[in-house]
Amino acid sequence: MPNAPLSHVEKRRNILVTNALPYANGPLHLGHMVGFIQADIWVRFQKLQGHNVTYVGGDDQHGTPIMLGAEKLGLTAQQLVEQTEAAHKNSLSGFNIGFDNYTGTHDDVNKTLASEIYVTLRERGHIDIRTIKQAYDEEKGMFLPDRYVKGTCPKCKSPDQYGDNCEVCGATYDTTDLIAPYSVLSGKPPVERESEHYFFKVSDFEQTLSEWKESDALQPEIANKLEEWFESGLIDWDISRDKPYWGFEIPDAPGKYFYVWLDAPIGYMASHKIHCDHSGDDWASYWESANSENTELYHFIGKDIVRFHTLFWPALLEAADYRRPSGVFVHGFLTVDGAKMSKSRGTFVMADTYLKHLNPEYLRYYYAAKLSSNVVDMDLNLDDFVARVNSDIVGKMVNIASRCAGFIVKRFDGQLAEQSAAPELHDEFVQASRRIAERYEKREFSQAMREIMALADKANQFIDEHKPWVLIKEDDKLDEVQQVCTAGINAFRSLCVYLKPVLPDLVAQAEAFLNIAPLGWSDLAQPLLSHKINKFKPLMIRIEKEAIDSMIEESKESLEVASSEKSSNESPKLNAESPLGKDPISDEINFDDFAKVDLRIARITKAEHVEGADKLLQLSLDLGGETRNVFAGIKSAYEPKQLEGKLTVMVANLAPRKMRFGVSEGMVLAAGPGGSDLYILNPEDGAKPGMRVK
Repeated sequence: MPNAPLSHVEKRRNILVTNALPYANGPLHLGHMVGFIQADIWVRFQKLQGHNVTYVGGDDQHGTPIMLGAEKLGLTAQQLVEQTEAAHKNSLSGFNIGFDNYTGTHDDVNKTLASEIYVTLRERGHIDIRTIKQAYDEEKGMFLPDRYVKGTCPKCKSPDQYGDNCEVCGATYDTTDLIAPYSVLSGKPPVERESEHYFFKVSDFEQTLSEWKESDALQPEIANKLEEWFESGLIDWDISRDKPYWGFEIPDAPGKYFYVWLDAPIGYMASHKIHCDHSGDDWASYWESANSENTELYHFIGKDIVRFHTLFWPALLEAADYRRPSGVFVHGFLTVDGAKMSKSRGTFVMADTYLKHLNPEYLRYYYAAKLSSNVVDMDLNLDDFVARVNSDIVGKMVNIASRCAGFIVKRFDGQLAEQSAAPELHDEFVQASRRIAERYEKREFSQAMREIMALADKANQFIDEHKPWVLIKEDDKLDEVQQVCTAGINAFRSLCVYLKPVLPDLVAQAEAFLNIAPLGWSDLAQPLLSHKINKFKPLMIRIEKEAIDSMIEESKESLEVASSEKSSNESPKLNAESPLGKDPISDEINFDDFAKVDLRIARITKAEHVEGADKLLQLSLDLGGETRNVFAGIKSAYEPKQLEGKLTVMVANLAPRKMRFGVSEGMVLAAGPGGSDLYILNPEDGAKPGMRVK
């Protein structure tokens, strides 16, 4: 059949899909939902094709931040992870994320698997025990993870940098290299102590990993990133942490615990095993290398956790005789209205806050309309969000059913005609199935949505051309009205098949209206004729701007709560989908923060153009015996010679910033609308270089 829809049921695939595990120290936000919605759409599509698909996930429940966060809240770590897991499950259910199992990493099944894998690695010689020096907080009585130590960068001398890398110049270093380090927990200088640590020898698997990075399992951007890590040399991975630590104790190593990132991905295996124990599915056939040739394994993750999933994880699996993933699908971060999610602007929206105000399927469709197979950030433009959902889903898709159903129910007792007025329209919808299925398969959701909406346009155009509301006035045209509306209802039914992975709730309501069994991809082949439908009820209403405004306002109001729930982390955590740093323009600061700004009078002793820069001038500033080099974006307003000898105000304690033209050691204050109307702040006579501005 040349018009038959694409179907893979001839060879039923056995697919296991996992979703990156959100960290169990706070609620889910709309950034997290990017990965969950992307994976859920792909899973639903595969199930719609008739494949055997299992979708599992859970919470990442170990690590120092959870231990300390629970302590602050007066809870045990166990209580905190249980509460958070319940909240996460509720949020995910609200967005129709259809997990087959969702179990956190603190489960005993995960403990058993992690221990077994570790013992296998140890017995095969892939574990190395070394004595290392670490920062230790004597007041808290614990070794400090890198992110819990701050100090001055040993390379660019920027203050308040983390213990593993400098956010100003990008340098990486050991915690012990920091200048004037202090503990984030106590504020006291840490002491240096030795401790035995356990390392997984990743370098043992260089050949395997080299083959892996050339495989189809990775997106091109990720393969290129992997190549960079190879060029810099594979380093062995420290998989142990010292007590006190919230996690699993390493077998035969009292006081030593698995680093959170060792047991977190093993949590995929554990969550799946728990599902298999209940469903009767064969767990080993998905994981053991010797038995996995007829199964597929896919991970959906955010770009912040690529290293763990594409370097350490495949090496760990190889070392323990487990199969490598068939694919690791990486997506980018979420921005809102073109900027980082911001608490002060109300765009750092929690999942539960969204659900109070808006239909979850609005967001599912909008994300689908923006997602591709590339590792790119995605912007949730709120105006575009409203316009696109209202136009595509309400104005196009649902509108087809509402335009035709009334005529069928009122004049023909709900009975569809024996034949359609447009079999060629049905054929065109069917012929599109192969292209649309390929888009879904390749995770090119945005392209699939465009093709589906183009079909919706054709269906609406067909109804406009035949005008059933005009034909119904003529008794001899009633058969034509029934056939035209039957064609419209069938077009709507086909759109329901195509959009079922994205809009499961809407399609479930549509199936009830159409009086049919749950739709599958194979239902595209035959039209629905001589069939009785039910009375039409609105399937989705338009988004009103007031709902968006209320959501944003509530997100602003919850700023204090949201901030208290966030805690620092040892490393980027699983599915930290959105940049969590403060927005330097929009986030509020308190007076104490402002009081830290050191404003000083400075004399501009030299000013010159910067080769290759459109807006910058390079200034040499005299702070009264100290000279600073500053790059200032005031070229549009001043010639260099105009500035030399002038006094100005500068931020003297701004951390140096490495730019491609050199290091800028401060900031000159200027004001104005921009362009030539930009004025440096020129102090009154009597001011001297080095004086503080109050």
